[in-house]
Amino acid sequence: MNPSGTDIVSEVERLEGELVIQHEKLAELKRQIPPKEIQDYTLSGPRGPIKLSQLFGGKDDLIVIHNMGKGCRYCTLWADGFNGVLPHLENRAAFALCSPDSPEAQQQFAQSRGWRFPMVSGHGSSFIEDMGFRGEKGWKPGVSTFSRSADGKLFRVARAPFGPFDPFSGIWHLFALLGGGVKDWEPKYQY
Repeated sequence: MNPSGTDIVSEVERLEGELVIQHEKLAELKRQIPPKEIQDYTLSGPRGPIKLSQLFGGKDDLIVIHNMGKGCRYCTLWADGFNGVLPHLENRAAFALCSPDSPEAQQQFAQSRGWRFPMVSGHGSSFIEDMGFRGEKGWKPGVSTFSRSADGKLFRVARAPFGPFDPFSGIWHLFALLGGGVKDWEPKYQY
């Protein structure tokens, strides 16, 4: 027996509601993991060494994007998206992107993309690896969130990986709604 259009629409609406609830539960569980105190890592910025604590600016919360560098089209796609919502992000928390590229390579690539967010290099530091974004096969993309206590201690609050259909880039979700779905689409540096 073939389901009717009404049955399919009802199932879609049910699943969409479940997904929202599951995303909320996952975020709540991540926030319940006890924050882990971390060291004040020294990273490399365009003007020289910069401490992780300096990235907070006047905020108590910090979002750090772990980007694989200019050689990754997917990471470039995510960064392009964050650039578009940067004022909204910075209204709530400090925001920075960290990659293994040198500060010079980062700045050149950021300028070519029109990126406005702060960038730091993890090269020469164990920061990226300690945060879990380097594996046996190399760099991995994702995000870490941090908080700073009144006495200046730094804590990692949560982390999440990046990949197609994650909640951090809506492009796959939009393409999935097209008649042919995502197909074999992959991001490019230029179209």
